[in-house]
Amino acid sequence: MKNPNVKEGTVSGTFRAAVTALRARPVSICEKGFGAVTPVTAADLAGRRPSLFGGGFITPVMVLRETALSQNIQGLAAFCASAGVDLAPHGKTTMAPQLFARQFAAGAWAMTAATTGHMQIYRSFGVPRILLANELTDPAGIAWLAGEMAADPDFDCYVYVDSAAGIRLLDETLQASGATRPLPVLVELGQPGGRTGCRSAEEAVALAKTAAATGSLRLAGTAGYEGTIGHDCAPGTLGAVTTFCQDLRRLGELLTGLVSGPDPLIVSAGGSAYFDIVAAELTKPAAGGGPRPRVVLRSGAYISHDHGLYSTLVPSAGGPRRGPQLLPAFELWASVLSRPEPGLALLNAGRRDVAFDSGYPIPLQTRGADGQLTPAAGMTVTELNDQHAYLQVPAEAGLAPGDLVCMGISHPCTTFDKWRVIPVVDDGYRVIDAIHTFF
Repeated sequence: MKNPNVKEGTVSGTFRAAVTALRARPVSICEKGFGAVTPVTAADLAGRRPSLFGGGFITPVMVLRETALSQNIQGLAAFCASAGVDLAPHGKTTMAPQLFARQFAAGAWAMTAATTGHMQIYRSFGVPRILLANELTDPAGIAWLAGEMAADPDFDCYVYVDSAAGIRLLDETLQASGATRPLPVLVELGQPGGRTGCRSAEEAVALAKTAAATGSLRLAGTAGYEGTIGHDCAPGTLGAVTTFCQDLRRLGELLTGLVSGPDPLIVSAGGSAYFDIVAAELTKPAAGGGPRPRVVLRSGAYISHDHGLYSTLVPSAGGPRRGPQLLPAFELWASVLSRPEPGLALLNAGRRDVAFDSGYPIPLQTRGADGQLTPAAGMTVTELNDQHAYLQVPAEAGLAPGDLVCMGISHPCTTFDKWRVIPVVDDGYRVIDAIHTFF
């Protein structure tokens, strides 16, 4: 049963205090980019607002643009409110409690996690409601969760199940750990050849009945993930995503009578690419009427968006789909180390600094010794080493050692984890905050 003390869009005093404390947490010389401005805190930066250029920051340095962060957080929150869905942002993208706080302030219902480790970090900051978008099969993790739920009656948590063996493991370990209240579970629906999840509605219904019959679990609904179906906006991909969401909605209808307690059945899906289809399909009324489920969207990458992968997939990328206008927030600034050939420049940033699993960084602009910003026309990153980027440039480009190159990124989830502290800049490249990550 949902705890009545945990309200939507609110957080505990413990969480607020823990996030506030991060503003006073010293940033040491060990953090990339901050070597010449330490010791410093986020609060110091907000007060002084030093320039990213000439303010003591060292390249390579990854920054987040405040204008984009704010627009993305508020934009998806407004979309969810208009669509009639709840938002449980996937915190694995950022692992940044300061950003979690902004998402909660915008109305988030919960934070989504992918691992027990994520949940432990969330709970160390006092996050009051967690949706674990994964099966929980680690006995030590199950025992920890049982203890956490017993220690804090105001803590809500939901986990996935997709097998009888997994249900049995949860049930037996929770009971052996002295669980004091039932753990809500969501039966996961998958796709043939995909990741986790039941491969049919019939299998899912049978498992739901098994979970509902245990003493330590409470059936709360169903969930799935459409993002593994494809990574494009081809009609076939969008059609397959739509069909999967329809199947998930129908499964929810089949489970309605098995859900006990006053809380509505939960139906959850959604990444940061096809969330418009998810919201449209999962909120459609049941064919035979019946109570409306709580639809929970679990987008994560939307908060920073990008210049690559997601820029081509979101509803606002073009075509008939409609959704909030998301802005890329990440910029990687690197220095030119060498121009060994007319068409080549080497930069001091590489695989240790930026995502490369879904495409290399995208050159956006350059900054010369005179401080002028110039579009990076005709420039392309063709290769990354651990600490070097190979930048193909027009032979006539006046790019010299010491000049700066600003690059956008593709796939924020594998960029956040490369930085323990990330400066936040305003539109004039004044540093106004510092975001701590906990990977």
